[in-house]
Amino acid sequence: MIELIKRLPKAELHLHIEGSLEPELMFRLAHKNNVAIPYNSVEEVRSAYNFTNLQTFLDIYYAGANVLLTEDDFYDLTWDYIKRCVENNIIHTEIFFDPQTHTSRGIAFDTIISGIKRALSDAKEQYGISSCIIMCFLRHLSEQQAFETLEQALAYKDDIIGVGLDSAEIGNPPSKFAAVFKKAKAEGFKLVAHAGEEADFSYIYEALDLLNIQRIDHGVQSIHSPELMARLKQEQIPLTVCPNSNIELKVFDNYQAHNIKQLLDYGLNVSVNSDDPAYFKGYVNQNFINLYENIDLSAEDIITLVRNSFKAAFIDDQLKAEYLAKVDAAISCT
Repeated sequence: MIELIKRLPKAELHLHIEGSLEPELMFRLAHKNNVAIPYNSVEEVRSAYNFTNLQTFLDIYYAGANVLLTEDDFYDLTWDYIKRCVENNIIHTEIFFDPQTHTSRGIAFDTIISGIKRALSDAKEQYGISSCIIMCFLRHLSEQQAFETLEQALAYKDDIIGVGLDSAEIGNPPSKFAAVFKKAKAEGFKLVAHAGEEADFSYIYEALDLLNIQRIDHGVQSIHSPELMARLKQEQIPLTVCPNSNIELKVFDNYQAHNIKQLLDYGLNVSVNSDDPAYFKGYVNQNFINLYENIDLSAEDIITLVRNSFKAAFIDDQLKAEYLAKVDAAISCT
Protein backbone atom coordinates (compact mmCIF):
# COMPACT_ATOMS: atom_id res chain seq x y z
CA MET A 1 0.00 0.00 0.00
CA ILE A 2 2.85 2.39 0.76
CA GLU A 3 4.26 1.70 -2.69
CA LEU A 4 0.86 2.60 -4.18
CA ILE A 5 0.84 5.86 -2.21
CA LYS A 6 4.26 6.79 -3.53
CA ARG A 7 3.42 5.74 -7.10
CA LEU A 8 0.21 7.72 -7.45
CA PRO A 9 0.49 11.20 -8.98
CA LYS A 10 -1.16 13.82 -6.78
CA ALA A 11 -2.40 17.37 -6.58
CA GLU A 12 -1.85 19.42 -3.44
CA LEU A 13 -4.47 22.08 -2.74
CA HIS A 14 -3.65 23.21 0.80
CA LEU A 15 -0.02 24.21 1.23
CA HIS A 16 1.26 27.37 2.88
CA ILE A 17 4.56 28.15 1.21
CA GLU A 18 5.84 29.84 4.37
CA GLY A 19 5.00 26.61 6.20
CA SER A 20 7.43 24.69 4.01
CA LEU A 21 10.38 26.62 5.47
CA GLU A 22 12.63 23.83 6.70
CA PRO A 23 15.00 24.59 9.61
CA GLU A 24 18.06 24.18 7.39
CA LEU A 25 16.87 26.91 5.01
CA MET A 26 15.75 29.05 7.94
CA PHE A 27 19.27 28.99 9.36
CA ARG A 28 20.90 29.62 5.97
CA LEU A 29 18.70 32.64 5.23
CA ALA A 30 19.05 33.98 8.77
CA HIS A 31 22.83 33.93 8.35
CA LYS A 32 22.72 35.42 4.85
CA ASN A 33 20.35 38.22 5.86
CA ASN A 34 21.79 38.78 9.33
CA VAL A 35 18.42 38.08 10.97
CA ALA A 36 18.39 36.91 14.58
CA ILE A 37 16.30 33.82 15.32
CA PRO A 38 15.66 32.40 18.81
CA TYR A 39 17.37 29.06 18.10
CA ASN A 40 20.96 27.89 18.15
CA SER A 41 20.71 24.81 15.95
CA VAL A 42 18.51 22.93 13.51
CA GLU A 43 17.86 20.37 16.22
CA GLU A 44 16.69 23.10 18.61
CA VAL A 45 14.26 24.37 16.00
CA ARG A 46 12.80 20.93 15.41
CA SER A 47 12.43 20.32 19.14
CA ALA A 48 10.37 23.51 19.33
CA TYR A 49 7.84 22.04 16.90
CA ASN A 50 5.59 20.63 19.60
CA PHE A 51 2.37 22.59 19.57
CA THR A 52 -0.64 22.66 21.87
CA ASN A 53 -2.96 24.54 19.50
CA LEU A 54 -3.03 26.70 16.39
CA GLN A 55 -1.74 29.83 18.13
CA THR A 56 1.38 28.16 19.54
CA PHE A 57 2.21 27.09 16.00
CA LEU A 58 1.52 30.53 14.53
CA ASP A 59 3.92 32.15 16.97
CA ILE A 60 6.81 30.08 15.59
CA TYR A 61 5.53 30.29 12.02
CA TYR A 62 5.61 34.09 11.96
CA ALA A 63 9.01 34.20 13.69
CA GLY A 64 10.47 31.90 11.05
CA ALA A 65 9.09 34.03 8.21
CA ASN A 66 11.28 36.93 9.35
CA VAL A 67 14.26 35.43 7.53
CA LEU A 68 12.55 35.93 4.16
CA LEU A 69 13.68 39.29 2.78
CA THR A 70 14.64 39.14 -0.90
CA GLU A 71 13.14 37.82 -4.11
CA ASP A 72 15.79 35.10 -4.10
CA ASP A 73 14.71 34.08 -0.59
CA PHE A 74 11.14 33.51 -1.78
CA TYR A 75 12.49 31.69 -4.81
CA ASP A 76 14.62 29.40 -2.63
CA LEU A 77 11.70 28.76 -0.29
CA THR A 78 9.41 27.81 -3.16
CA TRP A 79 12.06 25.80 -4.98
CA ASP A 80 12.74 23.73 -1.88
CA TYR A 81 9.03 22.88 -1.81
CA ILE A 82 9.10 21.99 -5.52
CA LYS A 83 11.86 19.47 -4.83
CA ARG A 84 9.54 17.92 -2.23
CA CYS A 85 6.80 17.83 -4.86
CA VAL A 86 9.08 15.76 -7.07
CA GLU A 87 9.80 13.40 -4.16
CA ASN A 88 6.09 13.07 -3.35
CA ASN A 89 4.90 12.74 -6.97
CA ILE A 90 2.90 15.97 -6.78
CA ILE A 91 2.27 17.03 -10.37
CA HIS A 92 -0.04 19.96 -9.62
CA THR A 93 0.10 22.30 -6.63
CA GLU A 94 -1.97 25.27 -5.52
CA ILE A 95 0.07 27.15 -2.95
CA PHE A 96 -1.03 29.73 -0.42
CA PHE A 97 1.08 32.72 0.48
CA ASP A 98 0.52 35.34 3.18
CA PRO A 99 1.58 38.74 1.84
CA GLN A 100 0.66 40.57 5.05
CA THR A 101 3.23 38.51 6.97
CA HIS A 102 5.87 40.15 4.80
CA THR A 103 4.52 43.55 3.75
CA SER A 104 4.10 44.36 7.45
CA ARG A 105 7.91 43.97 7.69
CA GLY A 106 8.50 46.34 4.78
CA ILE A 107 8.89 43.67 2.09
CA ALA A 108 7.43 44.78 -1.24
CA PHE A 109 4.50 42.78 -2.61
CA ASP A 110 6.37 42.46 -5.91
CA THR A 111 9.38 40.92 -4.15
CA ILE A 112 7.23 38.16 -2.69
CA ILE A 113 5.20 37.26 -5.74
CA SER A 114 8.14 37.51 -8.15
CA GLY A 115 10.24 35.03 -6.20
CA ILE A 116 7.39 32.54 -5.86
CA LYS A 117 6.33 32.89 -9.49
CA ARG A 118 9.86 32.43 -10.83
CA ALA A 119 10.27 29.16 -8.91
CA LEU A 120 6.91 27.86 -10.10
CA SER A 121 7.83 28.74 -13.68
CA ASP A 122 11.06 26.77 -13.33
CA ALA A 123 9.07 23.89 -11.82
CA LYS A 124 6.90 23.75 -14.93
CA GLU A 125 9.88 23.93 -17.26
CA GLN A 126 12.09 21.41 -15.46
CA TYR A 127 9.58 18.95 -14.00
CA GLY A 128 6.27 19.60 -15.75
CA ILE A 129 4.61 20.54 -12.46
CA SER A 130 1.64 22.85 -12.96
CA SER A 131 0.64 25.32 -10.27
CA CYS A 132 -1.64 28.09 -9.07
CA ILE A 133 -1.05 30.81 -6.49
CA ILE A 134 -3.66 31.72 -3.87
CA MET A 135 -3.22 34.81 -1.70
CA CYS A 136 -4.53 34.54 1.86
CA PHE A 137 -5.74 37.30 4.15
CA LEU A 138 -4.66 37.02 7.79
CA ARG A 139 -7.90 36.78 9.72
CA HIS A 140 -6.47 38.08 13.00
CA LEU A 141 -5.97 41.42 11.23
CA SER A 142 -8.75 43.81 10.19
CA GLU A 143 -10.88 43.64 7.08
CA GLN A 144 -9.58 47.06 6.13
CA GLN A 145 -6.06 45.64 6.05
CA ALA A 146 -7.35 42.81 3.88
CA PHE A 147 -8.82 45.39 1.48
CA GLU A 148 -5.44 47.09 1.28
CA THR A 149 -3.79 43.76 0.46
CA LEU A 150 -6.42 43.02 -2.19
CA GLU A 151 -5.69 46.37 -3.82
CA GLN A 152 -2.01 45.44 -3.98
CA ALA A 153 -2.89 42.12 -5.59
CA LEU A 154 -4.96 43.60 -8.42
CA ALA A 155 -1.82 44.33 -10.42
CA TYR A 156 -0.98 40.60 -10.28
CA LYS A 157 -4.31 39.10 -11.31
CA ASP A 158 -2.57 37.13 -14.06
CA ASP A 159 -0.40 35.45 -11.42
CA ILE A 160 -2.81 35.01 -8.49
CA ILE A 161 -5.79 32.76 -9.19
CA GLY A 162 -7.61 33.12 -5.89
CA VAL A 163 -7.85 34.51 -2.40
CA GLY A 164 -8.18 32.66 0.88
CA LEU A 165 -8.47 33.21 4.61
CA ASP A 166 -6.08 31.79 7.19
CA SER A 167 -4.33 32.41 10.55
CA ALA A 168 -5.98 32.25 14.00
CA GLU A 169 -9.48 30.91 13.42
CA ILE A 170 -11.28 31.14 16.77
CA GLY A 171 -12.67 34.63 17.33
CA ASN A 172 -12.13 35.62 13.70
CA PRO A 173 -15.17 34.23 11.85
CA PRO A 174 -15.56 34.40 8.06
CA SER A 175 -18.30 37.01 8.48
CA LYS A 176 -15.58 39.48 9.51
CA PHE A 177 -14.38 39.45 5.87
CA ALA A 178 -17.65 39.30 3.92
CA ALA A 179 -17.14 42.65 2.17
CA VAL A 180 -13.58 42.01 1.00
CA PHE A 181 -14.51 38.58 -0.33
CA LYS A 182 -17.40 40.15 -2.24
CA LYS A 183 -14.91 42.55 -3.81
CA ALA A 184 -12.47 39.72 -4.59
CA LYS A 185 -15.24 37.76 -6.31
CA ALA A 186 -16.18 40.81 -8.39
CA GLU A 187 -12.53 41.04 -9.45
CA GLY A 188 -12.67 37.45 -10.72
CA PHE A 189 -10.66 35.65 -8.05
CA LYS A 190 -11.44 32.09 -6.98
CA LEU A 191 -12.49 31.98 -3.33
CA VAL A 192 -11.41 29.59 -0.56
CA ALA A 193 -11.28 29.86 3.22
CA HIS A 194 -9.99 28.00 6.25
CA ALA A 195 -13.01 27.01 8.31
CA GLY A 196 -14.00 24.31 10.77
CA GLU A 197 -10.58 23.17 11.93
CA GLU A 198 -10.49 24.48 15.51
CA ALA A 199 -13.66 26.59 15.36
CA ASP A 200 -17.08 24.92 15.16
CA PHE A 201 -19.06 24.14 12.02
CA SER A 202 -20.83 27.52 12.09
CA TYR A 203 -17.65 28.94 10.54
CA ILE A 204 -18.14 26.59 7.58
CA TYR A 205 -21.68 27.85 7.09
CA GLU A 206 -20.42 31.43 7.17
CA ALA A 207 -17.68 30.67 4.66
CA LEU A 208 -20.23 29.13 2.30
CA ASP A 209 -23.09 31.58 2.73
CA LEU A 210 -21.35 34.88 3.47
CA LEU A 211 -18.05 34.52 1.59
CA ASN A 212 -19.40 32.33 -1.24
CA ILE A 213 -16.27 30.21 -1.20
CA GLN A 214 -15.67 27.35 -3.63
CA ARG A 215 -13.48 25.19 -1.38
CA ILE A 216 -13.26 24.70 2.38
CA ASP A 217 -9.76 24.37 3.79
CA HIS A 218 -9.88 21.82 6.63
CA GLY A 219 -13.62 21.51 7.36
CA VAL A 220 -13.29 18.53 9.69
CA GLN A 221 -15.84 19.97 12.15
CA SER A 222 -18.56 19.56 9.52
CA ILE A 223 -19.17 16.07 10.89
CA HIS A 224 -20.99 17.61 13.86
CA SER A 225 -23.82 18.91 11.66
CA PRO A 226 -25.89 16.34 9.73
CA GLU A 227 -27.47 19.14 7.72
CA LEU A 228 -24.09 20.55 6.73
CA MET A 229 -22.76 17.11 5.84
CA ALA A 230 -25.74 16.55 3.55
CA ARG A 231 -25.17 19.90 1.88
CA LEU A 232 -21.45 19.32 1.37
CA LYS A 233 -22.22 15.96 -0.19
CA GLN A 234 -24.96 17.24 -2.45
CA GLU A 235 -22.95 20.23 -3.67
CA GLN A 236 -19.62 18.31 -3.65
CA ILE A 237 -17.85 21.25 -2.05
CA PRO A 238 -14.22 20.17 -1.60
CA LEU A 239 -12.64 19.85 1.83
CA THR A 240 -8.84 20.12 1.75
CA VAL A 241 -8.04 18.09 4.85
CA CYS A 242 -4.57 18.14 6.43
CA PRO A 243 -4.21 15.10 8.73
CA ASN A 244 -0.74 15.77 10.18
CA SER A 245 -1.74 19.35 10.92
CA ASN A 246 -4.89 18.21 12.70
CA ILE A 247 -2.88 15.88 14.92
CA GLU A 248 -0.02 18.30 15.64
CA LEU A 249 -2.46 21.09 16.58
CA LYS A 250 -4.52 18.76 18.80
CA VAL A 251 -7.70 18.98 16.74
CA PHE A 252 -7.71 15.19 17.18
CA ASP A 253 -5.92 13.38 19.99
CA ASN A 254 -4.34 10.88 17.62
CA TYR A 255 -4.61 9.46 14.13
CA GLN A 256 -7.04 6.77 15.20
CA ALA A 257 -9.47 9.54 16.20
CA HIS A 258 -9.27 11.38 12.86
CA ASN A 259 -12.56 11.52 10.96
CA ILE A 260 -11.32 11.63 7.36
CA LYS A 261 -12.50 8.07 6.72
CA GLN A 262 -16.00 8.97 7.94
CA LEU A 263 -16.08 12.05 5.74
CA LEU A 264 -14.92 10.00 2.77
CA ASP A 265 -17.37 7.15 3.38
CA TYR A 266 -20.22 9.67 3.59
CA GLY A 267 -19.39 10.78 0.07
CA LEU A 268 -17.71 14.12 0.64
CA ASN A 269 -15.11 15.49 -1.76
CA VAL A 270 -12.14 15.13 0.60
CA SER A 271 -8.45 15.34 -0.30
CA VAL A 272 -5.20 14.93 1.65
CA ASN A 273 -2.77 17.84 1.94
CA SER A 274 0.25 18.80 4.04
CA ASP A 275 -0.64 22.37 5.18
CA ASP A 276 2.66 23.47 6.82
CA PRO A 277 4.81 20.39 6.27
CA ALA A 278 8.08 21.71 7.70
CA TYR A 279 6.32 22.23 11.03
CA PHE A 280 3.87 19.32 10.97
CA LYS A 281 6.28 16.46 10.37
CA GLY A 282 5.72 15.48 6.80
CA TYR A 283 4.71 16.18 3.23
CA VAL A 284 1.79 14.64 1.35
CA ASN A 285 3.09 11.08 1.11
CA GLN A 286 3.78 11.01 4.85
CA ASN A 287 0.23 12.22 5.54
CA PHE A 288 -1.13 9.35 3.44
CA ILE A 289 1.19 6.83 5.09
CA ASN A 290 0.22 8.01 8.58
CA LEU A 291 -3.44 7.62 7.69
CA TYR A 292 -2.92 4.15 6.23
CA GLU A 293 -0.94 2.96 9.23
CA ASN A 294 -3.46 4.22 11.78
CA ILE A 295 -6.96 3.96 10.32
CA ASP A 296 -8.70 1.48 8.06
CA LEU A 297 -7.98 3.06 4.68
CA SER A 298 -8.25 0.74 1.70
CA ALA A 299 -6.44 1.07 -1.61
CA GLU A 300 -9.69 2.32 -3.11
CA ASP A 301 -9.94 4.98 -0.39
CA ILE A 302 -6.44 6.20 -1.18
CA ILE A 303 -7.18 6.29 -4.90
CA THR A 304 -10.41 8.22 -4.28
CA LEU A 305 -8.59 10.77 -2.11
CA VAL A 306 -6.03 11.27 -4.87
CA ARG A 307 -8.70 11.57 -7.57
CA ASN A 308 -10.53 14.12 -5.43
CA SER A 309 -7.42 16.30 -5.29
CA PHE A 310 -7.50 16.70 -9.07
CA LYS A 311 -11.28 17.05 -9.29
CA ALA A 312 -11.18 19.91 -6.76
CA ALA A 313 -8.25 21.72 -8.42
CA PHE A 314 -8.63 25.09 -10.11
CA ILE A 315 -7.65 23.74 -13.53
CA ASP A 316 -9.66 23.22 -16.70
CA ASP A 317 -11.49 20.01 -17.49
CA GLN A 318 -9.01 18.95 -20.15
CA LEU A 319 -6.06 19.12 -17.76
CA LYS A 320 -8.09 17.34 -15.06
CA ALA A 321 -8.78 14.53 -17.52
CA GLU A 322 -5.08 14.29 -18.40
CA TYR A 323 -4.09 14.09 -14.75
CA LEU A 324 -6.80 11.56 -13.88
CA ALA A 325 -5.54 9.44 -16.79
CA LYS A 326 -2.10 9.53 -15.17
CA VAL A 327 -3.69 8.26 -11.95
CA ASP A 328 -5.31 5.41 -13.91
CA ALA A 329 -1.97 4.57 -15.47
CA ALA A 330 -0.28 4.46 -12.07
CA ILE A 331 -3.00 2.17 -10.72
CA SER A 332 -2.59 -0.28 -13.57
CA CYS A 333 1.19 -0.30 -13.18
CA THR A 334 2.31 -3.35 -11.18
